[in-house]
Amino acid sequence: MTSTLQKTLHHWVAGRPVEGTSGRTGEVTDPATGEVTAHLPLAGTDEAAAAIAAAKDAFPGWRDTSLTRRTQILFRFRELLNARAPELAALITAEHGKVLSDAAGEVARGQEVVEFACGMPHLLKGSATENASTGIDVHSVRQPLGVVGIISPFNFPAMVPMWFFPIAIAAGNTVVLKPSEKVPSAALWIAELWSEAGLPDGVFNVLHGDKTAVDALLTSPDVRSISFVGSTPIGRYVYETGTAHGKRVQALGGAKNHMVVLPDADLDLAADQAVNAGFGSAGERCMAVSALVAVGDIADTLVAKIADRARALRTGDGRRSCDMGPLVTRAARDRVAGYVDAGESEGATVVVDGRTGEFDAEGSGFFVGPTLLDHVTPDMSVYTDEIFGPVLSVVRVESYTRAVELINANPYGNGTAIFTNDGGAARRFQNEVEVGMIGVNVPVPVPMAYYSFGGWKNSLFGDTHAHGVEGVHFFTRGKVVTTRWLDPGHAGVNLGFPTNT
Repeated sequence: MTSTLQKTLHHWVAGRPVEGTSGRTGEVTDPATGEVTAHLPLAGTDEAAAAIAAAKDAFPGWRDTSLTRRTQILFRFRELLNARAPELAALITAEHGKVLSDAAGEVARGQEVVEFACGMPHLLKGSATENASTGIDVHSVRQPLGVVGIISPFNFPAMVPMWFFPIAIAAGNTVVLKPSEKVPSAALWIAELWSEAGLPDGVFNVLHGDKTAVDALLTSPDVRSISFVGSTPIGRYVYETGTAHGKRVQALGGAKNHMVVLPDADLDLAADQAVNAGFGSAGERCMAVSALVAVGDIADTLVAKIADRARALRTGDGRRSCDMGPLVTRAARDRVAGYVDAGESEGATVVVDGRTGEFDAEGSGFFVGPTLLDHVTPDMSVYTDEIFGPVLSVVRVESYTRAVELINANPYGNGTAIFTNDGGAARRFQNEVEVGMIGVNVPVPVPMAYYSFGGWKNSLFGDTHAHGVEGVHFFTRGKVVTTRWLDPGHAGVNLGFPTNT
């Protein structure tokens, strides 16, 4: 289906919209209806070079802008975003498909990083030592890198870029953001908001595109760092290519997040949270729970409770007060349905089947309803692969020990959770699992902005997590200054403060 309201989008370079010149375009669709809503320019190497050059030209002036002035602009951006957040949420729903309440939550979580970055004058304070050696003082400072590249995924068009650019900008860097070509409008909206807030031209640029644009950022000698969120294979490529070209890289990859439920847990709470974490945003979250590990003899009861809740969910257009929206593209829908087919053929029990059903939407949207699979084993593809859809797989194990072994054997280490009323078990769990973010009776343990986000193992390439103090360190580099000034007493004129010596 093709919309009659199609528009042509643009890049944002040096403070203004710039039309594409490569001759290559992509289509943006409304996943709830299947309609094409916009055409998007896909940058060639010349367009990428222009965006990078604009950021490079803007850097000296922005670096030398006082922290007070930078912070004032950041506060103004915060106030504008607070006032107009519903506009951004509506854009996200129109292109990603997540329900409006979820989109509003995404914006709010991104805004937390903006607020954290408003404290940059404190975060950038260095240290000093007087008389480290006789007559010699030493002090440290942190200075911005220069031009930084951000490559963001489709599932969080606002929040994930906001994990990075508020800190980067507040610290004095300039930014080239390459958003997902599936969900480009949020980035342009944010660029216009920065302009309204008074950010100088060229400090924040938006470059649309595909691998050509990505490779331009990864290989340009003028780009000092890369921040990436996406799949593990691409994350590994970004890390290896970027570091080979001398850049700092933080590349956050895929996940297979486990939620362990012990026999003493409140099963109603666990069922509620499994549904929220497994089916929220149609499962298109890197922190979604996709593997529920039922310990002991609770599985039958827990599966029944989850199934009752899953069947009650209404799936459809995110603008219609539904509980769950569509997947982002037709290809994503087909991929998720294919995994359910494979799980069924490999012996999993399909308790709730989202491949068919009625969906509250017009047109031909990309829907898979909440899907619950039981008796999943670790050799099945629904367990080994990151599905990125509303599919919750239940794995039954006999003991806590086996649950931890299962998690630690997994190649991913993004997030995990345990549901229990036993404080000792929870404390042991958080120490023993090899995972970067852990929830205790919290199914999606995304940290607050003043902590840092990131996993272990194949969920992160690089040494630095996103936002928090690690984010500040990523977007700055340390400099140590050792100083000796001769005592004015060595000359005939003494300007020192009079003393009674």
